[in-house]
Amino acid sequence: MMLPTKSYLQLTPDLRICRILNGMWQVSGGHGRIVPKNALNAMFKYIDAGFTTWDLADHYGPAEDLIGEFRRQLIAQRGELAANNIQTFTKWVPRPVNMTKSIVEENINISLRRMDVPSLDLMQFHWWEYGNPSYLDALKYMAELQAEGKIKHIALTNFDTEHLQIITQAGIRIVSNQVQYSLVDRRPEVNMSKFCEAHNIKLLTYGTICGGFLSEKYLGQPEPRSFDLNTISLKKYKNMIDAWGGWQLFQSLLATLKQVADKYHATIANVAINYILKEPAVAGVIVGARLGISEHIADNQRVFEFDLDDEDIKIINRVSQQSRDLYEVIGDCGDEYRR
Repeated sequence: MMLPTKSYLQLTPDLRICRILNGMWQVSGGHGRIVPKNALNAMFKYIDAGFTTWDLADHYGPAEDLIGEFRRQLIAQRGELAANNIQTFTKWVPRPVNMTKSIVEENINISLRRMDVPSLDLMQFHWWEYGNPSYLDALKYMAELQAEGKIKHIALTNFDTEHLQIITQAGIRIVSNQVQYSLVDRRPEVNMSKFCEAHNIKLLTYGTICGGFLSEKYLGQPEPRSFDLNTISLKKYKNMIDAWGGWQLFQSLLATLKQVADKYHATIANVAINYILKEPAVAGVIVGARLGISEHIADNQRVFEFDLDDEDIKIINRVSQQSRDLYEVIGDCGDEYRR
């Protein structure tokens, strides 16, 4: 079954993306051993089902290399046109040192070689220390490389609203910012979404199903202990749940989502994703793909088979309003990485 038209969005004139992106953080280690042959076979299954957009990074283990090999196999089996119908978004996460064009170009060239592409569809830039303003130099050099054809579009990952504004005012065209956004972590709603809507910047969101916690698997279950959390995603998002309001409130959220999901013959994860996709600033939600280990293709397809109504949103928000304000607890988007 292919996805309906509403599953796609024209992010830029030359980039039509699937609104559920296949996240490749899961191939970096900590989510189970990835067998390249099995991973590549799984990648064909994803694109055949309509999930054509991939999110990865230079530091996600073999992710860029897998994309390169996947493209080569895709071209060999189905031709150049098939490879042109997938979108591959990588990230550059450098150490926060003084930036020169040679440093920037060298790293861009590494991604080009590993992914075996003539130009990067979307380069998402992360910077660890705002106290070092060289991020602006890096982005200006990236804009020069964009003019030279090595990068099609420039984006950010985990930048807060203040620094997104600084970058925008510097005249650098940013297509998207990748941030954590879920029914547990709603910090983008404070400032980020409004700024993005005003400046034609889209959000790509991760953590939207909290590493798998937003699912039937955890409904009605006792609070997991640390040794029960067998992936780095589960460890990360259990900490977020604790900061948000704890396990008891989370159970109330799961029960409410289950009630809504049953109405649409859907799953808790479907509802959690559908909710975030309804936000005007959101272009797409990144759902992790444990390639060759487990897959959720059929479940992800159901996200586009229904639309939450006002009553659904009202009862979900009623639970969210009982939680702590994570913007006050943690700060703006991405601040958890710079504390």
